Amino acid sequence: MKKLIVITGSRSEYGLLKNLIELLKNDKKINLKLVVTGSHLSKKFGSSNKEIKNDGIKISKKIKILNSGDSPSSINKFFAKGVVEFSKYLSNEKPDSIIILGDRYEIFSAAISASFLNIPIIHINGGDSTEGAIDEFIRHSITKMSWLHFVTNNLSKKRILNMGENPKNIFCVGSLGVERIKKTKFLDKDLLKKELKIDLKKKTILITYHSETKSKNTPEKDLKEIINALSKIKETNLVFTAPNADIFNNSIFKMINNFIKEKRNCFYFRSLGFLKYISLLKHSDCVLGNSSSGIIEAPSLNIPTINIGDRQKGRICANSVINCPPNRKIIFKKITKVLSESHKKQLMNINNPYYMRNTAKRIYNIIKNSKKPKNLKKKFYFNEKLFN
Repeated sequence: MKKLIVITGSRSEYGLLKNLIELLKNDKKINLKLVVTGSHLSKKFGSSNKEIKNDGIKISKKIKILNSGDSPSSINKFFAKGVVEFSKYLSNEKPDSIIILGDRYEIFSAAISASFLNIPIIHINGGDSTEGAIDEFIRHSITKMSWLHFVTNNLSKKRILNMGENPKNIFCVGSLGVERIKKTKFLDKDLLKKELKIDLKKKTILITYHSETKSKNTPEKDLKEIINALSKIKETNLVFTAPNADIFNNSIFKMINNFIKEKRNCFYFRSLGFLKYISLLKHSDCVLGNSSSGIIEAPSLNIPTINIGDRQKGRICANSVINCPPNRKIIFKKITKVLSESHKKQLMNINNPYYMRNTAKRIYNIIKNSKKPKNLKKKFYFNEKLFN
């Protein structure tokens, strides 16, 4: 049997991996183990490992690395602890490969551990670019450690080719999250109202703001601009979701909680789970903040996105995404625009550059049929065509 380990560290990441996990889990020729870490195991971030249990997926190992700290030195400690704990676990398990998605420091610690143990890495969502976050160079570093690459779009594939990876091991398959949306039976407004206590007959803005970990501005400064703009919006639901476990996330929590105390029609959720989040996204009038879901998933639901700042800078965007600096006057102006009836008419036929059919099944088939490499020596594949 092929022994594979999937590692997930956050609610959003699991939401993307779920369909692939199901395919691998149901294959009798694959021995699949799921490891959860990071914010999944934190009450502060909603203990999203409960969603995995509710889906009936067995968790083989929990690796707890987070505490309440949010300083750069705290994040370094979480990362270092992850390297130690993943090294212990992977040394004992000796899998044929690990499967990881994205660019979080929790995932980076697992990748480094696997690399030193000569365990092949299968990496999903490499090649993307997010210039305003530390994720940018973590993602590219993981690419150079990895054996198989599954990317969401052709631009990301070209970036990985530029990094000298073997063209035969790079597969452009689209986004797992977008594909899952296409197959999701959404909760209707009445059920969501009952579950979340939100009157969705009103206009609704879904807001997620994460730290710009490579910005000169503090999260407090940028979030203050966003909150000042939102405070002027009348008769509209403002629904906040929790930030990632990045530096200075405590300040973001505090500012959001202070804001919702002072304003009606404000709501805050630590973790909604995939189905509630995507259903709420579908029934919203706008996504605002700097979450990748506004760039990647929202266009497939014909929902406009106001993307604030540089965290997601470098990603290809559908025409439903409006990039905006963290300036209260400009943000308010953009909100007014996207909530207008005239703007809604422009959102009927959005082409999402991250969508391809059968993403999970294509990844599953390639993994299932791939042979474990005899060695993991990395040859640099120089493609002269890329530089002409």
